[in-house]
Amino acid sequence: MSGLEIGVIAIVAMLVLIYIGMHIAIALMSVSFVAIAALRGPQLATRMVSAAANDSLSSYLYGVVPLFVLMGLLVVISGIGRDTFDVFQHFLRKLRGGLGIATVGANGVFASITGVSIASAAVFTKVAVPEMRRHGYTPRFSVGVVAGSSVLGMLIPPSLLMIVYGVLAEQSVGRMFIAGIVPGILLALGFVATIGLIAWLRPSFMEQADYHAIDPADVDPSPGQLMAKLVPILLLMLLVLGGLYSGFFTPTEAGAVGACGALVLALIKRRLSWKSFYGLLNETGHVAVSILFLILAASLYSRMLALTGLPMSIAQWVTGLELGIYQFLVIYLLVIIAMGCIIDSVSIMLIVLPIVLPIASHFGFDLIWFGVITVIAVEIGLVTPPFGISVYTVKASLNDDSVPIKDIFKGVMPFFFAMLAALAVLTAFPSLSTTLAYLY
Repeated sequence: MSGLEIGVIAIVAMLVLIYIGMHIAIALMSVSFVAIAALRGPQLATRMVSAAANDSLSSYLYGVVPLFVLMGLLVVISGIGRDTFDVFQHFLRKLRGGLGIATVGANGVFASITGVSIASAAVFTKVAVPEMRRHGYTPRFSVGVVAGSSVLGMLIPPSLLMIVYGVLAEQSVGRMFIAGIVPGILLALGFVATIGLIAWLRPSFMEQADYHAIDPADVDPSPGQLMAKLVPILLLMLLVLGGLYSGFFTPTEAGAVGACGALVLALIKRRLSWKSFYGLLNETGHVAVSILFLILAASLYSRMLALTGLPMSIAQWVTGLELGIYQFLVIYLLVIIAMGCIIDSVSIMLIVLPIVLPIASHFGFDLIWFGVITVIAVEIGLVTPPFGISVYTVKASLNDDSVPIKDIFKGVMPFFFAMLAALAVLTAFPSLSTTLAYLY
């Protein structure tokens, strides 16, 4: 068989293995090893596994993965998510749709110091949903806001998806982080506008009782209490993002400093015992090793595809179709969104990018901008059925049989359309993603 035939068979076999339940990293590595062995022999395949492991994981850059994961978990355990929501709630709860806007704002701030959407979904399901329902919001709207705004964690830096893309596309992770600032703000504003439109056009979707029926037992926090909640958040953001954007820290150093800062906050708040700290370190190891193992598998997968010549053949075939730039982009983004219905975010990027990046380079796309729109398209998959991992995280964290999974998907639909609108704007205006990035 020719290299192209082996490449096509390898991709089909990998998708079949993933569909029947094999872990994505195992599927990538096993199929890649067999394909390389068929092309060049088992000895070369074995050496390429070793080379992929060394080349893909020995870089200093990869220290950013466990450090940001550790920081995110420490932030969760320290209660910063609840404190952030309390501050936004105080200022916005008397506005129409104010608690929904508070959830979006708190999620955006929380995302800027964690970078993990699943953490945001889990935290704000516990914090924001009961509060919104107590103030007369419908269960459908309450869970929809949390599931929708949780995706900000994968766009607003620091973001694990940005790290994965930067590694695969060989782009600066720091520059990718900065490229996510304006798109993250744009998406958050889109969510706020969506809440405003719902309040104006379909108030029954949002409210199930008099919105202004505030519990008389509620006591407004004093300015001192608000500052006590707000200052730790601002200090951690200033420490991590200020150092990163000023160029004082590299992304890896920013992760280390942020993890240290989050540890100090957790200790000051007395939220950390030896038992919980051990469990947190254990979870950090599991998450980080899982991600790094995926990166290793993706490195071997990329080398296998390069040996088969499939990416260049696909690039030549796409060129022969004489597609316009926007025609290609529309097809690509639709494929990414469709894959998000059945596969998780990191897996989509690992499977698709080694094939698509040569095509993107052929069209002359800026790979920083291409990464931003890829991440947003992948994010949309977090809220689309049947997979919708953010939706299922909300359901698991809510633990309430009165809110079925279909209601969460219905509640998140307005935010799905807001994400599509933001994706269209950022696709049409690349400078929104790249202007700040190239000042870095």
